[in-house]
Amino acid sequence: MPPVPTAPIYMDNHASTRVDPRVFEAMAPFLTDHFGNPASSSHPFGWAAGEAVERAREQIAALVNASPKEITFTSGATESDNIAMIGVARANRDKGRHVVISPIEHPAVLDACKYLEREGWEVTTLPMDATGVVQVAHVEAALREDTVLVSLMLANNEIGTVQPVGEVGAICRERGVLLHTDVAQALGRIPVDVQALNADLMALTAHKMHGPKGIGALYVRRGRPRVRVEPLIHGGKHERGLRSGTLASHQIVGFGKTAELGAEDLQNGEVERLAALRDHLWAGLQAGVEGITLNGTMAHRLPNNLNVSIPNVEGNALLMALRDIAVSSGSACSSAQLAPSYVLQAIGTLSDAIHTSIRFGLGRFNTREEVDTVIARFTEEVARLRAMSPLLEVNPG
Repeated sequence: MPPVPTAPIYMDNHASTRVDPRVFEAMAPFLTDHFGNPASSSHPFGWAAGEAVERAREQIAALVNASPKEITFTSGATESDNIAMIGVARANRDKGRHVVISPIEHPAVLDACKYLEREGWEVTTLPMDATGVVQVAHVEAALREDTVLVSLMLANNEIGTVQPVGEVGAICRERGVLLHTDVAQALGRIPVDVQALNADLMALTAHKMHGPKGIGALYVRRGRPRVRVEPLIHGGKHERGLRSGTLASHQIVGFGKTAELGAEDLQNGEVERLAALRDHLWAGLQAGVEGITLNGTMAHRLPNNLNVSIPNVEGNALLMALRDIAVSSGSACSSAQLAPSYVLQAIGTLSDAIHTSIRFGLGRFNTREEVDTVIARFTEEVARLRAMSPLLEVNPG
């Protein structure tokens, strides 16, 4: 059995990621030497910061095949989702008051829709089956004359399922409906192309792909027909008036470098390495843990995601027993709430399976040796916890 590591093993990369040292190195000078305000255009300190911001904008745009002018910097994907949902709704209320979403969107989208409902908007939530993949026909059937916006995340943060956003976007484009997609989990792990996705708006963030926390971006398509968005933050007219506030140049530079490295990962075999590690983890857990089941589908899934249910072992109890391994029993964005995972509920997972679910998120710095240790530790602790509950019998069916 592999030895227990002296330091914790981190496999919660859907929650956040370690900043790549190359990203940190790129950021550091903009906290010390190049500390100027990017909006200060009258001296070299501002020029240096401003040039760095625009270079980062180009790097991020290149990752998603957009124009740099289509990238607006925000504090993260949550703010980007809110601007996309509420800002578009406010700017287009004369066209209708209907929005379509999937039931497994990020809470930033779901809660923004609750706000819109209080403002008199109607929200249609699409049906979902056990695969966790939206059916294109269901989206088409949900569209109405007064539909303004559809929001469909490209890859889910809990079960890793990848949605047919491009097909949905094509239908939306034909019907004159705007499409927003949150790609926070997908960046650097699968190709993200705004043209292929037919996206009008897109939420991005750095900290899910080995970049700094607190910096994100919103893609807003330019051209005809124009995408109208009302800003949520006012004061200063930064970012062409869409998102006011002094730009955090050091974080933006970090995001730019993160995007550059993410683009390299799509070409250098890193994605295939993560998929192989994930498949090795799944095979090892299946061999060592009787009755374990997969949540979602392997057919349309992020290469670094594995979400499983382990019968007769409560998820939080298992996490407590495995303090040296960082994984999650649900979405870390809402982990302060003890309610069952709404994502697993939406795909019809039974209550017992929800409470025994574990999410693994592999990242750039995980190794085969760590995966072997995790397999051994999970196998050992599951057996121990089951032995402590003599009234429970494993039921693999």
